[in-house]
Amino acid sequence: MADAAQLNSDPDRLLFAYWVPNVSGGLVISKIPQKTSWDLKSNLRYAQTAERVGFEYALTQIRFTASYGAANQHESVSFSQALLQGTEKLKLIAAILPGPWNPAVAAKQLASIDHYSEGRIAVNIVSGWFKGEFTAIGEWWLDHAERYRRSNEFMRCLRGIWTAGDDEGFTFAGDFYRFRNYRLSPKPVQKPHPPIFQGGNSDDARTNGAEVADWYFMNGNDLEGFRTQILDVKARAAKVGREQHVKFAVNGFVIVRETEEEAMRVLQEIQGKADAEAVEAFKAAVQTAGASTNNKQGMWATSTFNDLVQYNDGFKTKLIGTKEQVAERIVLLKSLGVNLVLTAFLHYEDDIEQFGKEVLPLVRELESKGRGKDVEYEIEQTGRVYQKH
Repeated sequence: MADAAQLNSDPDRLLFAYWVPNVSGGLVISKIPQKTSWDLKSNLRYAQTAERVGFEYALTQIRFTASYGAANQHESVSFSQALLQGTEKLKLIAAILPGPWNPAVAAKQLASIDHYSEGRIAVNIVSGWFKGEFTAIGEWWLDHAERYRRSNEFMRCLRGIWTAGDDEGFTFAGDFYRFRNYRLSPKPVQKPHPPIFQGGNSDDARTNGAEVADWYFMNGNDLEGFRTQILDVKARAAKVGREQHVKFAVNGFVIVRETEEEAMRVLQEIQGKADAEAVEAFKAAVQTAGASTNNKQGMWATSTFNDLVQYNDGFKTKLIGTKEQVAERIVLLKSLGVNLVLTAFLHYEDDIEQFGKEVLPLVRELESKGRGKDVEYEIEQTGRVYQKH
């Protein structure tokens, strides 16, 4: 097997990340046994394995309270820093929630961590969908549009603080945040600043992705859904002169087995052993949040019970099958405009290494042959698996 440096030598390559299980219960709301642990020692092992086999990013989760099968949660920024200290190349995307965090605190934290890690920290701005999480810690619960408007200001402030000149500092007068000649020192190592990720399906989320984020995260979807989202965000970005700036990332739950039938049996077992009470509670919370958008199409607005067994609709991305099938579907995603695939697994102890050894080299081989560039060709090859049924 080629080493990570060889696998990741093409500047036009698709990037790979994985969800960090710093929250108990794994990445599915199911009672199926999992070889996945949420403690730091286990996660250091997963991170070192991921780095070795070719993953380039890892995303830590942010939760403040127990919910939906996740009884325990380690805080995202400090957990990211701990994983950075135990790795050499892997980049960590720390999830941050406006409200509990002020942009001045986040900018300072992340700038310092960027120095400690020699430029390997990024941030994912999560606008929030769980009302109980906000009210439990004394934070105002804003309606959907206001939460995303606050996130918009938050991202503008992060970028402004990180890039403002030392003479004038950063000045900002918004509805949620205000700064006057704030000078941050030291500035981050990464220039112009650490990457800013954010996601969501709603109009508000798409606008934020187009106007202020560097990366736009998408939940799992069907082919039409992916194409519509990407084209819409690109069009919104073009209106503000950022069409060449925004990149796209997609969530996908990965199950690779010798045969497609074996992989599908694992999926059926995960869904069949779902924690029904927790899934229904999660469904009620997220679909209420989605329905609060103007067009009723926020994240999870159309997700079924089985979809919601994986937190971010990862089953919909169809990375379930043989290694060859999964690799083919990944290059299709690339052809649609996806720049990064965010993976999740059932058994982190084994599956990260398996993906790196079996799937990632196949993707690189297909890319070396020019695959992932002709969208109509890729749809013809494997697009039928994403069609609505």
